[in-house]
Amino acid sequence: MPETADQLQPLIEVEGLHAYYGEAHVLHGVGLKICKGEVVTLLGRNGAGKTTTLKSIMGMIGQRRGAIRFRGVETIAMKCNRIARLGIAFCPEERGIFSSLTVEENLYLPPVIAEGGLTIDELYDLFPNLSERRHTRQGTRLSGGEQQMLAIARILRSGARVLLLDEPTEGLAPVIVEQIGKVIEQLKNRGFTVLLVEQNFHFASRLADRNYVMEDGRIVEMVDRSELEEKEALLQEYLGV
Repeated sequence: MPETADQLQPLIEVEGLHAYYGEAHVLHGVGLKICKGEVVTLLGRNGAGKTTTLKSIMGMIGQRRGAIRFRGVETIAMKCNRIARLGIAFCPEERGIFSSLTVEENLYLPPVIAEGGLTIDELYDLFPNLSERRHTRQGTRLSGGEQQMLAIARILRSGARVLLLDEPTEGLAPVIVEQIGKVIEQLKNRGFTVLLVEQNFHFASRLADRNYVMEDGRIVEMVDRSELEEKEALLQEYLGV
């Protein structure tokens, strides 16, 4: 099926992005683009600037300069609550779920920022493990994988169609990693757009339309899905896999 103009037009454009933590200059002119319905990955070693890039797009880094556009609208001066209401959701590596609440209470908690959020039943279809644990308080009984599923499920309730996922497979068993990969594939098939931060190249590369490699706060390589085989040795050199 031919791509539409909407799919070819970047949904998110980042150009010349610099970000700082106090006096520490973390991002150095980062540039990337994501089109509607794509899964795009940010790959790199620890400390490369991947999470800072996500937080900068989300408006969670105070000291930034450059350009960040969503649907052609400049957002770099917007507060994070305004950016969220554009339909962008951030799932942090720390997950941020509430241990005092049950799985189902966590799912009812997020505010609706746009129409089209997944229903509780749809989320249980997507994450059968959560259906079995719906009355479980996560602080004591959910596995790390189930907590990650809950964190992703919670942002899908909000109506956001653009998902920024930070290391969703970190520290998880291979069988759970496989399940999360299938969920991301299903979300892409439903028209969601995903920017995925990962260190697990083998997991990320099979999902992604394009892979950006970060090193020392810069984008050093962009590898299209069609180029993976010919550039695998280069990626292994950058990522140490």
